[in-house]
Amino acid sequence: MATSGGFIAELKRRNVIRMAGLYLVTAWLLVQIGATLLPVFDAPAWTMKALVVTLAVAFVPALAVAWMFELTPQGLKRDADVPPAEYMAPRSARTLDRAIIVLLALALGYFGFDKFVLLPRREAVLVAETTRVASANAAVQLAKRGNSIAVLPLVNASGDASQQFFSDGLSENLITTLAGFGGLKVIGRTSSFQFRDSKDDARTIGRKLGAANLITGSVQHAGDVVRIRVELIVAADGSTLWSQHYDRPYKDLFALQDEIARTIAGVLKVRLLSGSNAQDERPPGGNLDAYSGYLQARHDARLGTEADLQRAVRSLETATRIDPQYARAWAELSRVWTVLAAAGLSGVEAKQAYAESRRVSDLALELAPNLAYAHIARGWLLENSELDWSGAEREYRRALQLAPELEQSKFSVGSMLASQGKLDEGMRLVREAIAIDPLAGTWWNWASAYLSAQGKLDEAEQAIRKSIELRPNAGSAWTQLAIIQIQRGDPKAALDAAKHEPEGVWSDIAVAMARQVGPDPALADAALKTLIVNYGDVAPYQVAQVYALRNDADATFVWLERARVGGDPAIGSILIDPLVMRYKNDPRLATFCKSVGLPPPTESQAKGL
Repeated sequence: MATSGGFIAELKRRNVIRMAGLYLVTAWLLVQIGATLLPVFDAPAWTMKALVVTLAVAFVPALAVAWMFELTPQGLKRDADVPPAEYMAPRSARTLDRAIIVLLALALGYFGFDKFVLLPRREAVLVAETTRVASANAAVQLAKRGNSIAVLPLVNASGDASQQFFSDGLSENLITTLAGFGGLKVIGRTSSFQFRDSKDDARTIGRKLGAANLITGSVQHAGDVVRIRVELIVAADGSTLWSQHYDRPYKDLFALQDEIARTIAGVLKVRLLSGSNAQDERPPGGNLDAYSGYLQARHDARLGTEADLQRAVRSLETATRIDPQYARAWAELSRVWTVLAAAGLSGVEAKQAYAESRRVSDLALELAPNLAYAHIARGWLLENSELDWSGAEREYRRALQLAPELEQSKFSVGSMLASQGKLDEGMRLVREAIAIDPLAGTWWNWASAYLSAQGKLDEAEQAIRKSIELRPNAGSAWTQLAIIQIQRGDPKAALDAAKHEPEGVWSDIAVAMARQVGPDPALADAALKTLIVNYGDVAPYQVAQVYALRNDADATFVWLERARVGGDPAIGSILIDPLVMRYKNDPRLATFCKSVGLPPPTESQAKGL
């Protein structure tokens, strides 16, 4: 204890304890002043850290100096060299005490000034900056997500299933009309209609669609009266922004549609784009029977069977007979004839359907040269009937120019660019289209093909699995996954994917492809033979793909020529096909591409096996 007491007494005599107190008060004051002034001069963050570290490191040396030296009239001297009679410690102690008192007073004064004057100002600045950053982030998120809205299919409240086309048609018209308003992202029909009778809550639907707002409601057409209930809902919390019930004469349907769209746009504070009528679905004469026939045809055509398509043709022919100036109906009739020829007819019947498609397409373009949908229908005809890729691209580009908000135009232009080997530019537009219609399964399938061609296999697999999720029973998706696994060099995974393909032509195609990279040549030969016997006449391009997998160049080009002669639209995929593009530098492929109106394969961004 004596030793301890003597040591503490010696610390006091040498003013080490006072020096420690003085140092700590000074250091605290310096840190507080630094924290206030350094940001004013835009000092980097490390300067404050450097100040604190320096003061901490210097603490021990400062105490060591106080222990070892004493301040005398002759300056600093080692304590051991100062005779006891000349000790200045008591006088220095009084000086240090006064210094400590002054610094404490300064520290307390600064503390009060900081707390009651500077702190409120800093907090105000911080709040303002936080608000600014939050607003900026919110603006960024809004810009990404957009002032977005999804029109869920209006419920058919008539109790008559045959009136489903009418409620669906009004829902689609609302989508089309709202898409013509600036600053408003409208989710496409394919995606929003997947939530018909959905049990999901508003938040879930909004998240899946990428929409901030939802429109729901019901339609009842009873005699000469149409009753419509519409609600505008905030997806985040399910709250209702606006709702309204309408009972109007059926003859006022068009005016009512406009009123509803304008009211919704007003609530969302968006304005109509100039030229948005490029997508108008109504007959110019205002005849409701013609409009009803058009809506019925759209409904039937989406069902997709040959019988449904034939019914759609009859309804559209009725609509155009009632109003021969109905350009939108003529354009839709052209599209339906093209779909019939490409998917349901063959031989002479297909040629006649294509000829009829061109005839009515000419009428649509003559009546309404600025109708975006007429140019889309014409592009679809050129792409399928004449394999005129560049002509189709021109039509799709014109549609995009006329109606930039139309997602189908974006996808069609992107698809044509990709098919000509311009994969980067094509995928940009495809992504934009998918952002508007995120649940369009077919588009995800094509996106996967384009990504696969670029060698982006992980992204390609994600895209095709999204397509499979959306269209679990659709053909060709599992075949696309098999091709991705072939590109990875995984024959087992390729065969597993192929076996998931629904029974039919695509199943034979997928299995034949997967077998070619498997370990058993006999099974590979048998799978190819089965494909040729069963589907060689309708799938010559896919037979060429299988021969490409076998690296049999001669047979590949024989079957490519069969595909060309037979008018197989699949040959438009050559420049995005990693299987056939293994012959990218073969002069025969360049010659073939020229013969079908495609750019040289060496200009394609696709990667071959």
